[in-house]
Amino acid sequence: MKFGMNMLLWTDDPTKEEYLPVFERLKKIGFDGVELPIFNLDPNRFAALGKRLDDLGLERTGVTVRTVADNPISADAAVRAKGVELSKRVLDCCQAAGVRLLAGPYYAALGHFSGAGPTSEEWRWGVESMRPVAEYAGTVGVTLALEFLNRFEIYLLNNAADAARFAREVGHPSCRMMYDTFHANIEEKDITGALKTCSDVMVHVHISENDRSTPGQGQVHWQETFDTLKKIRYDGWLTIEAFGLALPSLAAATKIWRKMFVSEEQLATDGLRFMKREWAKRSGGATTRIVKGPAAKGARPMVKPVAKAAAMPSRAAATKRASAGKGRKR
Repeated sequence: MKFGMNMLLWTDDPTKEEYLPVFERLKKIGFDGVELPIFNLDPNRFAALGKRLDDLGLERTGVTVRTVADNPISADAAVRAKGVELSKRVLDCCQAAGVRLLAGPYYAALGHFSGAGPTSEEWRWGVESMRPVAEYAGTVGVTLALEFLNRFEIYLLNNAADAARFAREVGHPSCRMMYDTFHANIEEKDITGALKTCSDVMVHVHISENDRSTPGQGQVHWQETFDTLKKIRYDGWLTIEAFGLALPSLAAATKIWRKMFVSEEQLATDGLRFMKREWAKRSGGATTRIVKGPAAKGARPMVKPVAKAAAMPSRAAATKRASAGKGRKR
């Protein structure tokens, strides 16, 4: 399992020099990688960032979206073609940065609604638009991880079953889907069933609380989620996706109107500890304890693995107790 942090908590352009200290802190906290927003489509900037992240030892995934102007399910063929073109340019940036997986709802325009549910034509246009993108993704070594969103953000793919069916209809090995706990918390009636339904095509997971704040401190069905991920043998990325007030445009898009955490570093630190602890419970691995270390003001200290104590008695001890019990009067 790999543990990641989505950079949208800080910025929509991670190629800027000012975010290098953020990457350094995330590495120090203990993340395996970061998820890069890819909206600035300059491959040279992403190539430079990729080298920096290599030096830090941080792997990366990517995330992007489509808009009304380049909507892959538009009735206008020229608009659909623009969506395909821009998604390919995003994939060029992925290749430049060493990104091997691209998450997001780039199969349709984010936040745009027709006033009705998806039509059969829109579904067909979406599948047809995604096929050349998937083919191109295969040539640059990137896997597409299509993200279903809740009904208030998009209307084509709203649950795991939708996304899985869509990916299967695209029918290309580079086209898969992902699961986000925030959206599932709104749309899914059966978390276990939803994860099992898409397990054959699911390649990425966003760990996101019901209020988009610190994972583990809200109302998402975490125990069932982690239990099922273990049962279906998921072994990809668990990436925190959270939002705050740092980016006014993103805060407006995600409807974040109040501060819900002490600091970005606190959220990342506590969120990583939560993910690692929950996964360790189900993997027979290490538990965690708090150790002293640098952290932002008000943030909790970083965590360090501690080996679990043996839960079962030794065979010799068990045999000795059994023998003593046989001679005991009843």
